[in-house]
Amino acid sequence: MQRRWNEKVGKDDMVYLLGDFGLMSASKLRPILEGLNGRICLIKGNHESAAEACADRFEWIKDYYELSVPDAEAHKGQRFIVLFHYAMRVWNASHFGSWHLYGHTHGDLPDDTTSLSFDIGVDCHNFYPLSYQEVKALMAQKNWRPPFEQGDR
Repeated sequence: MQRRWNEKVGKDDMVYLLGDFGLMSASKLRPILEGLNGRICLIKGNHESAAEACADRFEWIKDYYELSVPDAEAHKGQRFIVLFHYAMRVWNASHFGSWHLYGHTHGDLPDDTTSLSFDIGVDCHNFYPLSYQEVKALMAQKNWRPPFEQGDR
């Protein structure tokens, strides 16, 4: 997994981990973290005691994060993404087309093709982290429509 990570992540790339990182002791996790490229931000999952013991390796550790990514194709040139360890049915601005990326389920939660969300965990993506462009391509395959365009319910 470390090799696959470093194949895709450069030294200065920003990486957002959505939890359950390193289910092992902190003494075993630290050398792994030190060998990973990138500036790593951690959204806490439910198995983070070792990662929190290595907090100095992370840019920050938070429970939840709302990210804006410059994207000329997005509304007003910014893609709004909600990052949380757990899957949500609705999230901030979901009815306006914001995205939600989550972990926790390790591929066991069936994907909802009508929702602009999915499990970003590496165990769902051939053990590689995904780039923004890869996330964007997966979101483009979704059948989401704004609620106000879906007609009578």
